[in-house]
Amino acid sequence: MTPLAAGSLVVSCQSIPGDPFDSAGSMALMARAAELGGAGAIRANGPEHVAAIRAVTTLPIIGINKLGDPSGVFITPTFESAAEVVAAGADLVALDATLRPRPDGHPLRRQFERIHQELGVPILADVDTFDAGLAARDAGADLVATTLSGYTGGGTPAGPDVDLVRRLAAAVDCPVVAEGRIRTPEDVRAVVDAGAYAVVVGTAITNPTFMTAHLVSALPPKWSTRPSS
Repeated sequence: MTPLAAGSLVVSCQSIPGDPFDSAGSMALMARAAELGGAGAIRANGPEHVAAIRAVTTLPIIGINKLGDPSGVFITPTFESAAEVVAAGADLVALDATLRPRPDGHPLRRQFERIHQELGVPILADVDTFDAGLAARDAGADLVATTLSGYTGGGTPAGPDVDLVRRLAAAVDCPVVAEGRIRTPEDVRAVVDAGAYAVVVGTAITNPTFMTAHLVSALPPKWSTRPSS
């Protein structure tokens, strides 16, 4: 069983170092706003932010803990990093379940087993490819997410990986969660139609700096966003 309900929109409330919203309090406010808007769950990074969000909402929290080198496995890379966010109030743990070597040297299956046995929470496996999704489910993942598609090598597509959602939904006997570059209602509908159990949206909702720059980039060069003096 998973506390994440089918058909949920999960809002990823994560901040970027140096951003004006980079604080646990700001992310708690983001989570409250998301709940008022109808979100079914929150995804949050690190024990401090998870605890702050847990204090203001009863929605399920998918906890992650980004540690180490961002060029490798750094989303909840160890059992200990998972234990920290569960202790802070996370209801599920999400982690990098790509086929890349793990920093602690242990096989993915071992980390899954310890999380299930010692922490007693479901696991959301963040994968980048179809093969990684199959392997994660075989290792014991309760849900599989397309979170890392487009971020582990090669170019990054502009939109969500709808094809990966479709292939995984047809192949694994667990819920498939769509995540990654989902920014419009049309994107949400596309991944739902492809078989997504739930949908995670982050940047388009909780990163106004990025979205402002994204929209400003569409202005004609001759325009200025600042009034003339």
